[in-house]
Amino acid sequence: MQYRKLGKSGLMVSEISLGSWLTYGGYVERENAVKSIETAYGLGINFFDTANVYERGEAEKLMGETLRAFPRESYVLATKVFGQMGDGPNDRGLSRKHIMEQCHASLKRLGAEYIDLYYCHRFDPNTPMEETLRALDDLVRQGKVLYVGVSEWTASQMAEAHAIADRYLLDRIVANQPVYNMFNRYIEKEVIPYGERGGIGQVVFSPLAQGLLTGKYVSLQNLPADSRASKLEGMRKGITEEKIAKVQQLNEAAAELNLTVGQLALAWILRQTNVSSALVGASRPEQVEENVKAAGVQLSSDMIERIESILA
Repeated sequence: MQYRKLGKSGLMVSEISLGSWLTYGGYVERENAVKSIETAYGLGINFFDTANVYERGEAEKLMGETLRAFPRESYVLATKVFGQMGDGPNDRGLSRKHIMEQCHASLKRLGAEYIDLYYCHRFDPNTPMEETLRALDDLVRQGKVLYVGVSEWTASQMAEAHAIADRYLLDRIVANQPVYNMFNRYIEKEVIPYGERGGIGQVVFSPLAQGLLTGKYVSLQNLPADSRASKLEGMRKGITEEKIAKVQQLNEAAAELNLTVGQLALAWILRQTNVSSALVGASRPEQVEENVKAAGVQLSSDMIERIESILA
């Protein structure tokens, strides 16, 4: 495993990290979830991601229970706040009330004394940014949170957050969690350039386009019975015959490097120096074992050009 700095912070995180969205605490049976986390840790992954809204706290519980078998200082634990966690008017968003209450609830579910990286899961236009940043800064000063991040914020929103933090000497955002893969590259235009200037590392989710870039889909008419796309309608929206054809071409390129198309896709993401980690999901330990092989893979300029021609 290779490790990179999380933005401009001194925190080192594994190039491949393990997440629990749509997997742990619900979709994936408990035994496979636990084995996947244990396998990831054994292979050098030190960065584990969850959120309060994943299965309404069940993912946090499973992640926390499993990781407690290992020394707390040996891994980086991330969770998030923003999503709907109740029926009340203050049970979502980034108000001081919701942040404080959800941080304490997450710590309880995780069975942890502190959260390494606490994300604002989305941007909240209904709460003054200064209120959000002051609440997060208080959690950092209390030792309940070590680093602060955001997810799917625009470059201008992150720049505004930095300006406010600098003005009032508040803790700065050091990480952003956006979607990024060969078929969704919006962050290349503004988010990555600002991340490089502002010291914000990208921890990208859906790096394999929710399974499309694993090569397991050969036709929309013949989806694997055990795939999430066959069971969840929303997962099928991003899959097209055109993309499947491109994946088949990418698979041929990957084979020349003795890589799977998934490993090629992860290595392609990690070519970006502003990417701190590629966040993968896994329903089986074997998937973790395959994904970690992408760490440290260097793609030649010729291969990158070939990939670009396929994706064009």
